[in-house]
Amino acid sequence: MYNLVGNVGAAHNQLYNPYGIALHPTTNTLYIADFNNHRIMSYAKGATSGTLLLGGQGIGTNNTQVSSPVGLYLDLFTNSLVITNYGAHNIVRYVLGTNSWSLIAGDINGIQGTIPTRLSYPTDAILDPMGSLYVADRDNHRIQFFYDNHFNGTTIAGITGVSNLNGTTLNGPRSLTLDNQLNLYVADANNNRIQKFFRY
Repeated sequence: MYNLVGNVGAAHNQLYNPYGIALHPTTNTLYIADFNNHRIMSYAKGATSGTLLLGGQGIGTNNTQVSSPVGLYLDLFTNSLVITNYGAHNIVRYVLGTNSWSLIAGDINGIQGTIPTRLSYPTDAILDPMGSLYVADRDNHRIQFFYDNHFNGTTIAGITGVSNLNGTTLNGPRSLTLDNQLNLYVADANNNRIQKFFRY
């Protein structure tokens, strides 16, 4: 059991508007994207106080800071967390036990945009078994696909900058998951629906 109920704050036994969580399947460590504290925390099973892993220095774009993190994806293959860095318009990788992140998608300086190398308020990021990255690029109303170690994304769902209700468009996509055949499911939030897209 995790005892994480408490008053809002920035102490190690407090959180402020947490969003994404990831649970390690063998250690049962819980990782938390602490949105308004601009940090990533970890909690051992049963702990009432956490450990600061990354950030906690205020909002920023250097590689020891995170900016309003929302999504977390635990990549066991690389022993890392893939962090959806909402406020910095990018996706970063934090290897557990280190003290900084590396960029895997978006602009390293936190610049938003519509071109294939930029994102606009991303809300979720996941990996497939080949290490390719899928990003819910919320304010661009699209899902971006990045091959492993490539920074030029391909739009595989939605139309950049177009929010609509038909079968080829999205409106503020929030969350993603893949099935075992790599079909993609998208929480199309502002259209109040879940969209399924066949394997890319």
